[in-house]
Amino acid sequence: MLLASVGVLLLLVTLVVGVCFGNVSIAPADTLVILGHRLFGWPAAVTWPQSSEIIVLELRLPRVLTAMAVGTALSLAGAVYQGLLRNPLADPYVLGTARGAALGAAIAVLLPVQVALLGLGLIEVFAFVGALLAVTVVYRASRLGAFSSLTSVLLTGYAVGSLLAAGLAMTMYLSGDNLRQIFNYLLGSFALASWPQFAVSLLIIAVGSLLMGSRTRSLNALLLGEEAAAHLGIDVRRDRLILLTGATLVTAASVAVSGLIGFVGLVVPHLVRLVVGPNARLLLPLAAVYGAVFLGLADLIARIPGELPVGVVTAIFGAPFFLYLLRHYRTGYAL
Repeated sequence: MLLASVGVLLLLVTLVVGVCFGNVSIAPADTLVILGHRLFGWPAAVTWPQSSEIIVLELRLPRVLTAMAVGTALSLAGAVYQGLLRNPLADPYVLGTARGAALGAAIAVLLPVQVALLGLGLIEVFAFVGALLAVTVVYRASRLGAFSSLTSVLLTGYAVGSLLAAGLAMTMYLSGDNLRQIFNYLLGSFALASWPQFAVSLLIIAVGSLLMGSRTRSLNALLLGEEAAAHLGIDVRRDRLILLTGATLVTAASVAVSGLIGFVGLVVPHLVRLVVGPNARLLLPLAAVYGAVFLGLADLIARIPGELPVGVVTAIFGAPFFLYLLRHYRTGYAL
């Protein structure tokens, strides 16, 4: 398929360009030779400085791969939420994931002791747990029935999110000199990405992605409504829970390692849907690829002038599209 081939090509180009450029530029030829020699054992004479190898392998490569993994996760979660809610304006944070993660991270900043677990700092661990707890509370408080619309979950998410936002505001008020660190997390960044972080997040994202990918038929059926899906032989309660679990896992893993990065899960799935339609068997893999490309390029743009928050870059590109989408959704053109 042409769109898939173009996406994979763009993914490879984004990976190489992302590793090449930054505050210190490294020639693409040197980058390719370093990657081939150190990762795949290609024979090559070492003509590059040691500093270039450290930049490529220890700093930029885990950063670019982490950005791509997060882009994939947020795009998949956005596509699933939009399908389940049958709403193109839904994003991965719609059930309070972002605010739960933000509150967890803010609490971790205030703790006097900082420890590491599986390569993740206390901020990442608390953010992951906070995101999972937020969605768990929303799901249980909504009292969702087998044929109930997910509108109740959405409304409960807004209510719980408001409570979490109040807790976050209080935590920020009490943070004192740590306020800047909390703000940095809220704006999103891959500046501290490392191989251990990438490995742990990739494992969780892979599990969540497999859960979502295993229920593409159910997601297609649920687009027709819960009762219609049940008539097609879908176990609505079970499959909807599996899809929500997968989307929550990948979103929680993403916000834990990158902070809050908006618009990726809103813009990318919708653009892909405009091209290939709502069929989840095409939508999910293509959204995964193009989400990785989009966030990889956004991170590159963020670090060329210095170190801008990635969330600012995605907002610059995503906010105009969101306004366009909102306008046409209100007038009934974009579904």
